[in-house]
Amino acid sequence: MTLTPKIALEEHFMHPDFLEYFGTTAINISPALFGKAREALMDFGERRLAAMDSIGVETSVLSLAGPGVQTEKRTDIAVRRAREVNDYLAVEMQKQPARYGGFAHLALQDPAAAADELERCVRDLGMRGAMVNGQTGATYLDDDRCAPLWERAADLGVPIYIHPNNPPETTHMYHGHPELFGPVWSWTVETATHALRLVFSGLFDRYPGAKLILGHMGETLPFLLWRLDSRWEISNRGEMSLALPPSEYFKRNIWVTTSGVCDDAPLRCTIDTMGDDRILFAVDYPFETPQEAGDWIEAADITDTQRLNICRDNARALLDI
Repeated sequence: MTLTPKIALEEHFMHPDFLEYFGTTAINISPALFGKAREALMDFGERRLAAMDSIGVETSVLSLAGPGVQTEKRTDIAVRRAREVNDYLAVEMQKQPARYGGFAHLALQDPAAAADELERCVRDLGMRGAMVNGQTGATYLDDDRCAPLWERAADLGVPIYIHPNNPPETTHMYHGHPELFGPVWSWTVETATHALRLVFSGLFDRYPGAKLILGHMGETLPFLLWRLDSRWEISNRGEMSLALPPSEYFKRNIWVTTSGVCDDAPLRCTIDTMGDDRILFAVDYPFETPQEAGDWIEAADITDTQRLNICRDNARALLDI
């Protein structure tokens, strides 16, 4: 079988000095399994390339396995170490320029510095945007302090990819159910809510050129677009207003990837609600298996044109690859 050429957008790596940050997510994963992906995360050679080749991935856009410096308490250290890990990734990108792209890692403790670092990574290091791992010190990206980052990203024409992370506190609804606190459910709730904060804050009215990527087939939000429009009309919104119905921002400013969702039903829903030009292929390597993601998209009940758009051409257009 001839494989559809692919660009993969949620493919992770690890810097050996960032393992302590990564360890903060151990609470979300079975103790018997946490850490088993370490070798794959640190490999930029034959193991990773062979996994890409096995399913037709031409280019992987690499990002640090979160949360990275977003959990750092000292702002100066966070800013310095974000720059260090971006330089580290840039070296690996230079070794394999046709195979590896990158998303910048940013220290949102200082949004102005994060904006400068994003510009450096895009202009000087050839990166295609940034990945932000949820909230930083209980600050979400709709906060006015983050305006410099959105303004710069819009000026550069590059997207911000919001990746799941834990909330700043554990709510009672997860009490007694640790299995729900993490990738099974809470990360979806947290990331979807983060995205909705951006939509309802009017951010995309202020920065109509801003581009947002969500993983995991849009964190369930494509399923809810009609209801978001309907209930926005009766919500307790005070003086808040939007230029467009909420669903329209998903069709103008937001893209989603297939990372970690290998199922036709949510894919069809996302095509129907957002359009096949808003969907991008991703594996979520090495936390998901390339073979499962590749086999699924090749067999998905969509047209060959849609498959090529989702697997490669939409990413080419969005990321200028």
